Amino acid sequence: MRQTPLHGIYAQHGAKVVDFHGWALPVQFAGIIDEHLHVRSKAGLFDCSHMGEFVLRGAEAIAAFDRLVFSDMVNLRVGLCRYSAILNEQGGIIDDCVGLRLAEDELYLVTNAGPLDQIHSLLSAIPGVENVSEATAKLDVQGPLARDVMLSLGFEALRDLKYWNGLRLNWEGRDIVVTRAGYTGEVGYEIFVPNDLAVPLWERLAAHPDVAPCGLGARDTLRTEVGYPLNGEDLSPDKTPLASGMDRLIAWDKEFVGKRALVAQRDAGDHTVLVAIKSADRRAPRHGFELKHDGQVVGAVTSGTFGPSVGCGVGLADLPRALAHPGVALTAGPRDLPVETAAIPVYAGGTCRKKF
Repeated sequence: MRQTPLHGIYAQHGAKVVDFHGWALPVQFAGIIDEHLHVRSKAGLFDCSHMGEFVLRGAEAIAAFDRLVFSDMVNLRVGLCRYSAILNEQGGIIDDCVGLRLAEDELYLVTNAGPLDQIHSLLSAIPGVENVSEATAKLDVQGPLARDVMLSLGFEALRDLKYWNGLRLNWEGRDIVVTRAGYTGEVGYEIFVPNDLAVPLWERLAAHPDVAPCGLGARDTLRTEVGYPLNGEDLSPDKTPLASGMDRLIAWDKEFVGKRALVAQRDAGDHTVLVAIKSADRRAPRHGFELKHDGQVVGAVTSGTFGPSVGCGVGLADLPRALAHPGVALTAGPRDLPVETAAIPVYAGGTCRKKF
């Protein structure tokens, strides 16, 4: 398995390491529920160095990339982040991604680990695109105290950074990139550093009394509670942004790969929709469970877990549009677990949008 620059210090924190898309990553340190609740109340530290990063330089490179995604990246203002997805000709999602406009002529792109080789092949055909994934480590600090933690360590430039904004700054004499974003629903920062800065940054963050190392397990329960989809489970090349609940994010007034298929699907209106579900108790719906309505199979669970902050099972599922609204009673899986559709986010106490 591949290792991140932080692999050597996992054992210091008692990590249990698993294979995640060919990467040796910690699934937990102190325990998934403890880590989950720590992020909701204080701040958690995640190693996300397995993810992909690209730098796009020049207006032509940004315009070429813009034609691969459904969002408007050309007119993204400097300092702002934008969520999108790279599509195939059928409108299916190859990978979801986040772009940060670092300068008028520079876009910083973050992608997932699973389809990284495919994304690299697509983007390497564009002049002006540099894949910096191998040289970059990504550390996420997430939780309501994340801003206090970062300021206490001298990251004064983050004091006024707004939600879904980012910037380049200097730390230890080197350029790093920080976005105020994340995958937990809490105040958070995603920090992109050269590999050799990963360990010293981790050690300073982990030494803070309000910070706890967290693994993939807590990351999954946190993101599921707030309805963030996971590529490879909730998103796939045979599912479009419309079927993934991303309607409001699509820039219909520009051209992009897969647009024709999306327009046809939008006009037909017969696609499924990714919705949140929750159970009445601690039992969790699981990926692949069939969903029944009035005894008939109507859809399937794409993600499911126990949600420690809401005290019940939570998940995401594909359902017909007619059933894609909160409060629809369903059963899930071979034992007909009672669940119902729910508004996103199921956990509504997240602090990610908090203004400082």
